[in-house]
Amino acid sequence: MMKTKVVIAMSGGVDSSVAAHLLAEQGYEVIGLFMRLGIEKTDTITRAKICCSLEDAHDARNVADQLGIQFHVLNFKDAFDRIIDTFCTEYLRGRTPNPCILCNQELKFGRLLDFARMLNADFIATGHYANVERSRDRYLLKKGIDARKDQSYVLFSLTQDQLSKTLFPLGMLTKESVRQVARDLNLKTKDKPESQDICFVLDNNYHTCYTKDLETV
Repeated sequence: MMKTKVVIAMSGGVDSSVAAHLLAEQGYEVIGLFMRLGIEKTDTITRAKICCSLEDAHDARNVADQLGIQFHVLNFKDAFDRIIDTFCTEYLRGRTPNPCILCNQELKFGRLLDFARMLNADFIATGHYANVERSRDRYLLKKGIDARKDQSYVLFSLTQDQLSKTLFPLGMLTKESVRQVARDLNLKTKDKPESQDICFVLDNNYHTCYTKDLETV
């Protein structure tokens, strides 16, 4: 009997690492995907952790190897550059855009879903703290049970098609319990700090956030 196939976005952080483990434990055929966005640096002033760096790519691959799952890297730099352009244009107009919402729309639940369909996968998954509930013929986006970590607000734009194909393995868990699972498994990411702020804003300086010379991961 063939297993249900799931493609999970692996950022190299503890949340997506544990989400991948939980899916494998539940009997899914899990395929990890790291999105190469062109982010190579870390925040040099605050030392805050930012996602999608070269280090993250290595950590995601390491965890996939630990879990014994397939792992792929796709280059989304061009699409991500357009998201940065949009952010900077809006910011200069005095608006406060949320690039994470655009990234979710176009990449995590756009390109990722396209890739999953190419592989004939049944679902995509992420490490977001949120839930999906089916009510009759509709899919409802629900908050994660950990009120401090709920991320449903950045997923509001997901379509019915996207919601019907999405799994959120961490939706019924707290951050503390996720950390504990990672430590029990001795995952490479078990004590990794959380990502902070916008991933392409370096040195906590929005005025210099847009740099054309970011090296590709």
